[in-house]
This record gives sequence, structure tokens and C-alpha cells, in this order.
Amino acid sequence: MKITGKVVVVTGAGSGIGRALAQELLRRGARVAAVDVNADTLAETATQVQDAVHLTTLVADVTDHAAVDALPARVIDRFGVVDGLINCAGIIQPFERLQDLSWAAIDRVFAVNWSGTLWLTKALLPHLLQRPVAHVVNVASMGGFLPVPGQTIYGASKAAVMLLTEGLHAELKDTRVRVTLALPGAVATNITTNSGVSVPAASTAQLTKRRVRPIAAAEAARQILDAMERDAWRVLVGPDARLMDALVRLDPRRAAAFIGRQMKALLP
Repeated sequence: MKITGKVVVVTGAGSGIGRALAQELLRRGARVAAVDVNADTLAETATQVQDAVHLTTLVADVTDHAAVDALPARVIDRFGVVDGLINCAGIIQPFERLQDLSWAAIDRVFAVNWSGTLWLTKALLPHLLQRPVAHVVNVASMGGFLPVPGQTIYGASKAAVMLLTEGLHAELKDTRVRVTLALPGAVATNITTNSGVSVPAASTAQLTKRRVRPIAAAEAARQILDAMERDAWRVLVGPDARLMDALVRLDPRRAAAFIGRQMKALLP
């Protein structure tokens, strides 16, 4: 779907990849409904764009069923239609083994990453199906196809998003709605802070030593929107995502062992 002139909803637009997506969409001529649970960071997003006329900010919690159900009407009241949805809101879990995670932490990760994506997709889909052309992009993660130490529940939630997106792609293939799965690797964002999670100090030193270099959020947004405009089935965002996807296809067990060694300092 060509972005110019389209109305696109972006969740998680208060920071990180979501904010970069909102900014890049505006640069490409879209009208943007930027959604986030944090009113302060969403206001910061609005101050950092050059085309505020074509931006509306909507404070909403994607884990609140009533708030999600009300979002389509809020967007349509502002722009008249909705042509696209990018589900980008997401959090990680505390860097803990499964047996040490609280049920509250587990439920919170699935509520944001899985339920938020599912609910908003379902809420907007009837409107998207009425458009001459429309698009859904779900931002999953490299962690959805490759286990990362201390992020088992996060990975499971993103794996669920992956299969949801692939199933949606199959269901909508004979409609005018296109679907893209985005799989970012390491991206420089403040997701740990937004998730209320601290990264073990030892892991920071280890990742630096191993030269793990996250790409900028703006570059991730560019790659995702390029994929959206060419109606790609999926996009691997960043060199690490592309490398690990290839390794998983060759030998998933060895790929998991490799990433386990590289990232072992994430767990005490």
C-alpha cells in the first residue's frame, strides 16, 4: 500500500520504533493517528514532528477492551476513514527464568504484546475491509523465532503475534487488505524503561564486547514502511534478524545454542 494520503493508526507511538514510524509516515505524506498509553511521551512525539496538521494523538491503553473498541470511532471522527494499522506497542519481561516470574509479569506481557495486537486488529478490520486498499503491519520480534535467555514469555508472546499475522495474511489474501509481519532484531529504544525492566550490568558489558550494535529506531521504521509500501509478506529488520533467521532455518537447535551463549549474561 502506498502511504501518501493514507490514514494510518500506529500504537506505541510515544517512543521508540512507534514514534519513529509516526514521524516517517508523516514524512511520506500519511495522516497519522498516534496511539500510546503514556500521555507525556505521546505529547513529546507531537512536538517532534514537522507536520502536526496531519497528526492526531490518542491516549489509550491497548490492554483495555473498552478503550480499544472506542478507537476506530475516534480515528474516523478525526480523519473520516482509516486505511492502515501498525501494531507496534510492546514490552519485554523482567530478565528472569520462567520459574521466577510472577503471574502479574506474565499476564502483563501477554496483555500488551498479544491481546493489544489482537484486539485492535479485530476492532479495525471491518473498517479496513471497506477501503479500496488497506494494510495491517504487526511488529513481532526476532525473539519470536529465536529463544533469548530471560525472555521466554516475551518470545512466546511475539511468536503468537507471528502466527496471528501469518494466519491473517492467509485469510485476507483474496481481499484488498494486505498484511506484513515485521521482525526486528536489536533496535536502540527505551523499551526496558517503558517495560519497567532493568538490564543486568554484566550483560551490557558482554554485549559491548561482542559488538552487538542495535540499529536506530528511525532505520527500523524506514525498513518496516518500505516493506509496507511493497506489500511484503514479512520483513527482517536489522542485520542480526536476517542472520539469525538464516541460522534458524539451517539448524534451529544450534541457532538457539548460539544465541544462548552470546546472551547468557542476561540471566544471573
